[in-house]
Amino acid sequence: MRVIFSRKGFDSGYGGYPSPVLPDERMISLPIPVEDETRYSDLRIDDETYYDLMKRLRPKIRCDGILRELTEETRCHVDPDIYEDILPRCKGWRPCFGQIDAAQSHLANQNVQEGDLFLFFGRFRRTRLDGKRDLRFCGSDFHSIFGYMQIGDVVRCGESYREPIWMRGHPHLLEKRRVRPNNTIYIASDRLTWGSGISGAGVFQFDPSLVLTKEGFPPSCWSLPDLFRSVNISYHSKESWKDGYFQSANIGQEFVIEPSKEVGDWAIGLIEECGGIHEGIR
Repeated sequence: MRVIFSRKGFDSGYGGYPSPVLPDERMISLPIPVEDETRYSDLRIDDETYYDLMKRLRPKIRCDGILRELTEETRCHVDPDIYEDILPRCKGWRPCFGQIDAAQSHLANQNVQEGDLFLFFGRFRRTRLDGKRDLRFCGSDFHSIFGYMQIGDVVRCGESYREPIWMRGHPHLLEKRRVRPNNTIYIASDRLTWGSGISGAGVFQFDPSLVLTKEGFPPSCWSLPDLFRSVNISYHSKESWKDGYFQSANIGQEFVIEPSKEVGDWAIGLIEECGGIHEGIR
């Protein structure tokens, strides 16, 4: 089983600020602003929308390198699509993740396939309530794993692909991506294959064990277990190991780790210890 660190959600270039860890410890990875069909105001969290939540944090977001006013019509790229309750779902819905162009070529070249495991990470910051409704960032930014997905199927989604009803609405089924030659969607397995009975995809409550950033360091300086020193990680080399930390690359969406029982056991332990919130696949 390959483990893949997959960078997703808001950062300084796309969105302009970190995704929030809410006061109740939920990690909300904010999808990047892109002119797709889904709006932030379409995405639900409890009794409000992502638009409402984001307006409580910051009035503007960074789009195409420019700070723009966030409106109810601002659109976004909901991918990976692993938060079940943010949108209405058809019967049979399954979490999935799309990739394209150079990033998909990288996954293909690394032979990523059914059974491999994505660990989605992003830039986060904790929040606190200031009064009853005002939400404020507090503390420093850090990289953290927020979700996972074991691959159950891999489909090439060209112009002739006939998607199942439950998949309709995924951003990689839009015409502008279907015409790309390597447009691909990875579909979650029903259950994790190592017999734990846990759903094949899920999101986490915040837990210190999910944090990649070494305490007191910038977000890209990671505190990885020593077992990672003996494996190859794409976009990295032996020189990525510095004095006391691992310097994660600023380029690349996916960092693919060569197959390793030790790394696989580490990832399995992390998921079983932290427990995905996602309770199942419809």
